[in-house]
Amino acid sequence: MFGLIVILLLGATLGWLGSVVLRQEDRRAIVLNIGLGMGGALLASLLVEGTSILSGVGAWALLAAFIGAIVLVGGHAAIRREAYD
Repeated sequence: MFGLIVILLLGATLGWLGSVVLRQEDRRAIVLNIGLGMGGALLASLLVEGTSILSGVGAWALLAAFIGAIVLVGGHAAIRREAYD
C-alpha cells in the first residue's frame, strides 16, 4: 500500500511542477496536469515492476514513474499548444 501512495504522490508533484515549468496559468490545467502526472507515474511504474506495486517500490519503478509523469504532462502540453496554434 505504501508503494502506491509514494507513486501517486510523486506523480502529483511532477504533474504540478510540469504545470509550473510550462507556465500554464489556467487553474483547470494545473489540476489536469496533476492528474496526468499521477496517471503517467502509475502506468509507467506498473509496466516496469510487472507486479503489483502494493508490495513495495523499487528504484526502477520510481525512475519509470518520473519519466511516465513527465511524458504525459509534456505530451498534453504539446497537443494543447498545437490545438491553439
